[in-house]
Amino acid sequence: MNKAAINLFIANPRGFCAGVDRAIQIVEMALEKFGAPVYVRHEIVHNKYVVEGLKQRGAIFVDELDEVPDDMPVVFSAHGVPKSVPAEAERRKMLYVDATCPLVSKVHREAERHERNGHDIVMIGHAGHPEVIGTMGQLPEGRIKLVETVEDVASLEVSDPDNVAYITQTTLSVDDTTDIIAALKERFPSIQDPKKEDICYATTNRQGAVKAMSEKVEAVLIIGAPNSSNSKRLVEVASRQGCKSMLIQRAADIDWGWLAGIENVGISAGASAPEVLVEEVIAAFRDKFDVNLDQVMTVEENVVFKVPAILLRD
Repeated sequence: MNKAAINLFIANPRGFCAGVDRAIQIVEMALEKFGAPVYVRHEIVHNKYVVEGLKQRGAIFVDELDEVPDDMPVVFSAHGVPKSVPAEAERRKMLYVDATCPLVSKVHREAERHERNGHDIVMIGHAGHPEVIGTMGQLPEGRIKLVETVEDVASLEVSDPDNVAYITQTTLSVDDTTDIIAALKERFPSIQDPKKEDICYATTNRQGAVKAMSEKVEAVLIIGAPNSSNSKRLVEVASRQGCKSMLIQRAADIDWGWLAGIENVGISAGASAPEVLVEEVIAAFRDKFDVNLDQVMTVEENVVFKVPAILLRD
């Protein structure tokens, strides 16, 4: 029986960013250097496939530091941690490795700089996300005010409207954040911008690639975890471009009925989704359809982050 034809458009860049690559490498190197088990506070990155793979190699994932024995090495996740976490690790004389993405650490340093300069600090982000908890935890409670929407800006209270600065979560929707920043600037005309865009290059690039791809397709599948902020933002970007869009964790999650009658499908992956899952999804399409594959390339990435020195020492 002849298979129906389908056009698959693959967004590029997609998948792993430099911060995720580095975080996974840190856990792998820690396992090699210290031997299993190595404890990891929170999911190293938001991807079940990655986490399960590291568990099989001897990583033990925990929610809090008090679940880690004093004499065991521990890695802090790529999303960053409140200052209280390394402080507690040092008090307990623990061996810890910080896998916080350098672009998240940049936002942490910005928050500290604003604090030193006496600014009222506003953070644009999603309440409860580990990155937001980590960033707000760089300063005493209450020093950073969180806004999630344009509506939140209207009810925001600050001590000095002429002395406000803002920072953002690194994995936000570029379009949503633009609207919130505009609302902040309208309320506080002298508000200080970050010295350099807080939303990370990888988030911006993946959203740009999905936008470009969405012009060629009717439906978009984003491979990523339901707790991955940047993956969920990619689904929203595709929806905004007028495409049906869905988040899937892997090929088994594809709803083939949802794709009935569609001839052009776009595929991308969030920054913590490995390329093997993209290949798995393409293979699932090849099983059912006569696939014509096309790449939509918007920008080339060549960013690499160094791993912590502790993992390189003999």
